[in-house]
Amino acid sequence: MKPSVYLKTTIISYLTARPSRDLILAAQQQITLDWWDRRRSDFELFISEFVIEEAGRGGAEASSKCLNVTQYAFTS
Repeated sequence: MKPSVYLKTTIISYLTARPSRDLILAAQQQITLDWWDRRRSDFELFISEFVIEEAGRGGAEASSKCLNVTQYAFTS
């Protein structure tokens, strides 16, 4: 049985946002992208309805990217 991880909206934002010019934020985005690419399959991913609702806010392109990420998680 895989360990469980709950995804917050911040994770989804880091995965889908344009790369930041702020050094610290850019590093956080890159670490998140690396984890997503390399380790996500090692965990059962969970997300709440509230996070899905938040992910769907914003412009059409941004919300589409965010909602695409939510398909990898189980709703809790």
